[in-house]
Amino acid sequence: MELSDLAKALWLNGISTNVMLIFLGTVVWGSLIILTLLRRRSRSLPPVVNTIPLIGGLIKFIKGPMLMLADEYQRLGSVFTVKIVTKSITFLIGPEVSAHFFKAAEADMSQKEVYQFNVPTFGPGVVFDVDYSVRMEQFRFFTEALKVTSLKRYVDYMVEEAQVFFSKWGDEGEIEFKSELERLVILTASRSLLGREVRDQLFDNVNDLFHDLDNGMQPISVLFPYLPIPAHKRRDKARRELADVFSKIIQNRKSSGRIETDMLQVFIDSKYRSTGRATTDNEITGLLIAALFAGQHTSSITSAWTGAYLMRYKQYLSEAIEEQKTVMKAHGDKLDYDILSEMDVLHRCMKEALRLHPPLIMLFRYSHSDFTVKTREGKEYMIPKGHIVGTSPAFANRLPHIYKDPNNFDPDRFAPGREEDKVAGAFSYTSFGGGRHGCLGETFAYMQVKTIWSILLRNFELDLVSPFPEPDWNAMVVGLKGDLIVRYKRRALTVD
Repeated sequence: MELSDLAKALWLNGISTNVMLIFLGTVVWGSLIILTLLRRRSRSLPPVVNTIPLIGGLIKFIKGPMLMLADEYQRLGSVFTVKIVTKSITFLIGPEVSAHFFKAAEADMSQKEVYQFNVPTFGPGVVFDVDYSVRMEQFRFFTEALKVTSLKRYVDYMVEEAQVFFSKWGDEGEIEFKSELERLVILTASRSLLGREVRDQLFDNVNDLFHDLDNGMQPISVLFPYLPIPAHKRRDKARRELADVFSKIIQNRKSSGRIETDMLQVFIDSKYRSTGRATTDNEITGLLIAALFAGQHTSSITSAWTGAYLMRYKQYLSEAIEEQKTVMKAHGDKLDYDILSEMDVLHRCMKEALRLHPPLIMLFRYSHSDFTVKTREGKEYMIPKGHIVGTSPAFANRLPHIYKDPNNFDPDRFAPGREEDKVAGAFSYTSFGGGRHGCLGETFAYMQVKTIWSILLRNFELDLVSPFPEPDWNAMVVGLKGDLIVRYKRRALTVD
C-alpha cells in the first residue's frame, strides 16, 4: 500500500471514529435527558387549586387567605399550587414539607424577589434592596445590636419607660388597651433602638412620621408598591422627612463624639468586613426603620393577645401573678434581663398567644432550583424552579397532628415533659420564622413584652370589658380587630 493510500485509510478511519463517538455521545445524552424527564414525571407536580383563568387565585386571597388555605389543605393536602396572574405560588404546610423552605441556601431559595414591596418603606440600599452578601453583613449589624450585653441595657430602658407610662394612669378606669400598648411599645423601642435624642426631643414628630410610613404599606402595595395612591404619597413624604431627622441626629453624634448605648450607635460604629467602609447615613436610617417596623407590630400585637387571653382565662392569670410573687420574693421590686428570663409561666403564655396569632401569617421565598418534598402520607412532589414558595405560621401552628386541641389557649403545652412543639421535630412552631431567616429580634420581643406585663401584673387588677377580639385579617400584619376595652384598678402586689 502506498503512503497516500495509508494516509487516506487512516483519515477515513478517524472520521468513522469521530462519527461513532458523536453518535454514542448523542445516545448517552439523550438517555440522560429521558431519564431526567422520567424522574421528574415520577415526582409529580403539586396539585393546582381550581381558579378562574388569568386572575387565578387572586379572588381567593382577597376573600381570605386563611380560609383559602383551610379549604385547599382539606381538599389537596399539605402541598398545593395557587396560580395568581402569571405567578405560581406553592404552599408547604407543616414541618414535614417545609424544611427546605427554612433551611435552603440563598442560591436555592431567596427572599429578595418576593419582598421588594418593602423597599419604598425601608429605603434604598438596605435589606431587600441589596444583594445577599451585603444583606448578611447588615444582618450582622442587627445581631451585634441585639447581643445579650446590649439587651440587658435595653431592658433597663424598657422598665423605665413602662413605669413612667403606667404612672400616668389613674387609680381606676377604662382604657382602650390595644392603643395604649401600641404607644408604650413604640416608646420603649424608640429609646432602645432610635436613641435618647428621638425619645427626649423628637418622639411625637417621629411617631407621626412613622405612622404615615406604616400606613403606606397596604395589601395592594405587595403587587404595586409604587402605585401613586394617597397612602403611598404620604409614605414617601414621611420616609424623606425621617431621613432628614436621622441624618441630623447622626451628624450631631459624630461631631460631638458622644457615645450612646443604643442600636443607633451600633449602626454608626458598624463597618462592612468585605470593604472596610462605614455605614452611610442613608443605610443607618433604613436599618433603623426596618428594626422599628419589625419590632413595633410584633410586640404590640403579642402584648395585646397575651393580655386578652390572660383576662379571659383567669387560671393562667392567677398563675402569672403567683409567678410574679415568687420572683419578687427572691429579687424584690427589681426587674432586669436575668429576672425576666426566670419567668417561665409568662413566657409560655406569650408563646401560646403567638402560636395562635402570629403577626406574620404567611412567609414567602423564590425558588431558584427544583426541589422535592415528601408528605406525611409518603407522597413526593417536585417543586419547580421559578415558583414562589409559601408557608403559613398561622395555619401550621394549629395542625391537630402536632398540637392537641390546637384552637384552645393552653400554655402548658410548652411545659417541660410535654413540649408539643418539639415532638414533631424542627419547624413545628414558626411564629418567629426559623432556619436561615429566623427573626433576629425574638429575644428582644420577649423581653419587651415580659417587661410590660410584669409591671402590669404587679400594679393593676385587669378585666376585659369588650368581647374577646377577633383577628384583623385585612391588615398586612394581622393584629386584633376593633377596640380592646379593659377596666383597671391600681393595686400593689404583696408577697406573702
